Amino acid sequence: MVSPVDPDFPCSLTIDIPLPTPRLARIALRALQVDMELSPLVRRSFSQVEESVLRTEYKATTNRMLRVAVNGFMESVSVVLGVMEELDVDVLDAD
Repeated sequence: MVSPVDPDFPCSLTIDIPLPTPRLARIALRALQVDMELSPLVRRSFSQVEESVLRTEYKATTNRMLRVAVNGFMESVSVVLGVMEELDVDVLDAD
């Protein structure tokens, strides 16, 4: 299903990040939701789909603003995944 284009935020991107378990998806969701989007030119929303998939939807006024916001988000995701890999008991047991 394609959502209608918002004329104020015409640039959009949906990112789905599959995680090993629904619990890890919930943890990532809660960790990433805390930080508000700093720019008024960008909107984002988080959801958990298919139990273990974290979905992030971005909308921005320009492609440049979308790229800058997504780059920052990917850095945050990298940190969250790194912490989960190093500290989460279930992830360590899976190795």
